[in-house]
This record gives sequence, structure tokens and C-alpha cells, in this order.
Amino acid sequence: MYLDYFGLKEAPFRITPNTEYWYAGGQRGEMLAALLYAIGQGEGIIKVVGEVGSGKTMLCRKLVAQLPGNVDSVYLGNPSLSPDDMLAAILADLGIEAPEAGRQARLAQLNTTLLARHEAGRRVVVFVEEAQGIALDNLEFLRLLTNLETATDKLLQIVLFGQPELDAQLADPRIRQLKDRITLNLNLSPLTAPEVAAYLHARLAVAGYRGPDLFSPALIARMTTLSGGLSRRINVLADKTLLAAYAGQTHTITPAHLDAAAGDAEMQLPAYARPALRTWAWLSAGLAATLGLLAFIAWQALSLDVPPPASAADKAVLPPAAADVADLARQTQRWLAVAAPGTHVIQLAAAKEAAQAAVLLGSLNSATPQPVRVLYGLRHGTPAWMILAGEFATRDAAMTALRTLPAPSAATPFLRTVGKMRTVALPTG
Repeated sequence: MYLDYFGLKEAPFRITPNTEYWYAGGQRGEMLAALLYAIGQGEGIIKVVGEVGSGKTMLCRKLVAQLPGNVDSVYLGNPSLSPDDMLAAILADLGIEAPEAGRQARLAQLNTTLLARHEAGRRVVVFVEEAQGIALDNLEFLRLLTNLETATDKLLQIVLFGQPELDAQLADPRIRQLKDRITLNLNLSPLTAPEVAAYLHARLAVAGYRGPDLFSPALIARMTTLSGGLSRRINVLADKTLLAAYAGQTHTITPAHLDAAAGDAEMQLPAYARPALRTWAWLSAGLAATLGLLAFIAWQALSLDVPPPASAADKAVLPPAAADVADLARQTQRWLAVAAPGTHVIQLAAAKEAAQAAVLLGSLNSATPQPVRVLYGLRHGTPAWMILAGEFATRDAAMTALRTLPAPSAATPFLRTVGKMRTVALPTG
């Protein structure tokens, strides 16, 4: 709808992974190079973890497109497949349309096919998406497929793409052999504000845009917060923001357009970043319906009693607000998505309400290990705000810090790991 208006030859922010829109920033280019190198080595299992919408499928497709000419790819995108169905799917991708009946017969058929490829100088890599949804027994079956080998070479290599829950699954001792076979671990981290700016510019350029920057630094910072730095959410926000500007017949994109887009996409700014409650109205309901955009509600500023600014002395002793606690929890969520599963922290205390957690944060002193974080998650099955301190690569380092803490008055501090916390974290958006 807005393509001609902004001088675009095609839609720049479709969420369908199109490798023409590949963005190498945010360490994506380095990850692609690392994956190609690891596949070139031909051994071990490779794991790529990223949050929903972080760009795993795009990375997978770009990787497949750049594989060497002697590498054949197999794609498994259905996590609910049984081992027999996995074998049938792999055989089908390798050109065997009539798999044998029975698992052992299919394994023998696969081994024969792989040996023929090996003798022809070819190698086979299986790409598995949504791996966090695969049952443990089926993950173990995938590991067993990597046992197919000659005296010198593996016949099959596996690349797992999954959400952070995959790390929690791999921590299960029942599949520790699979975890030991992983030779490369990659984490797709969210994009930072400068990376979001580069991402938007790159996609617009591919789509044919040649004008001045459409998104100001302030808008990009706001979009980064709203999207959490996740590429799919960035695409949705950018597309709807351009649509809102087109509906208002302006080339100057404002925070109002972005807020309208966020409302339509049901993405909310964190409470601490929201202005006084207002709503927008530029379009008639008929025009909004025609554009497929939800109607903008009229903005009307509410009269609020704003307290006088605190003095410097007051600011030094003010405890964190509940909104600050929620902000810390969101930052912790983003950190959990990219931190190593074995990273240790110290849990100091927990509270049922954000306001109580704010009081606990305000009581900490300079001896508290840094950084201080807030985990919003399940504690004994009930949502709670948990105060975390420090970040330690090993358990021994965490224990050393724990022993230096003063004697507890109420709660007893204890150690937690990133891998375990991911299984109890709750959304805070």
C-alpha cells in the first residue's frame, strides 16, 4: 500500500525469511562464518539457540544457500516427528521416495545411501528447526544417527536450531551424550539500538529506498525497546509504522506513528518509558479499516498531579520504583536468552510484589556482588520477583562470593544457574 509513496519496489519488512534481506550485523555474519567452518570440519553436532523471532530461520536458510557444492542438505522442520518419520523425511530429501518398512530397515537404507554419497565425495548435513520441541528420546535418536560413519569420516552431521528451552532440555542427564557431542554452541542475541538502525537501513536499501533516513535515533531507541531487539518484531513494527505514516499522508515519521503501530501489534512500552496516558486520532474509522489498521483512538492528555522534583540528597536515598523492578526483570530476560547456561548467580531474596522487591533492592549495600538483577518467575510454583547478584563463570567463584556475604537476616542466599532459571522465567512485557 505504501510502496509507491515511499519509493519502494517491494515490501521491505515482510516476516518471511528472504535471504536477499540477510543482515550480517549483530554478529550474524560471524556466526554464519563459524557455522560454515564447523560444517567444513564434518564432525560433531552444532547448536544454535535464539529467542522467538531472533532470526534463526533466516540464518538457517542463508547457511544452506552458502554450503559448499559437495554438501547436501536435509531439512527437518517438524519437531513432533517420530524416529521412523524422521528417517522417512531424511530419505525423501536424499531422493529415496519409497522408504523401507521398519526402523532397522530404514536405518540400513540410510546407511547405504550415505555411503554412496561419501564414495562420490559428497557429505550430508541435517538441519533441525524448533529443536526445543523434540522429545528427549527423539533427540537421543538424532544423536545415534551421527554414529553412522566410515573408518575415517562421519556420514551425517546435524545442526540444531532452537529456542532457549533447548538448553534446558540438553541439561537433562538422560541425554548427556548428545550434549557432549556438541562442538559448536551459538547464541543469537537481540539487536542493540545501533544494530537496529543498520538493520532498518539495510532492508530499506534492498527494497529500493533511496531517500533520507525515515527513522530518527529517538524512534530507533523506542523501537528497540518495544521489539526487544528481535528482528521479527522489528519487521512488524517498521511495517505498521510506515503504514501509519502513509495513512496520515506524511513522510515524517513520529513517535505517534510508532505508538499506533505498537498498539496494532499489541506491543507495549515498558511502564517506566510510557508518557502520560494519551490516545491518537488521525484517521477516520473507514480509512483505518480500509488499510487494515486498527482505528487510532483520540489522544487526550490526562491531568496528572506531578510531584516536585526531588533534591540531589533525596535522589540518593530514594528506593527503586516498582517500574524500575519490572525494567530490571526485562533486562534479565534478555540476558537469560544469551548467557551461557552454566553461568552462576546468587539469589539474595524474593518478593511476591514488585513494590516489595523495590524495597529489597533499596536495602542492598556496596558489598553486594554486581551486577544486580531481578528474575520474574515461578518460585515454588508461584510468580515472584527474585533478587539476583553477581555473574560467575564457575560454581567455585560463585561459592567464594557467597561466603563473603553477611549472615542472612531472613532469606538464605543460594546459587542458581542460567540454565535452570530459563525454565522458570515468566514474561514481563
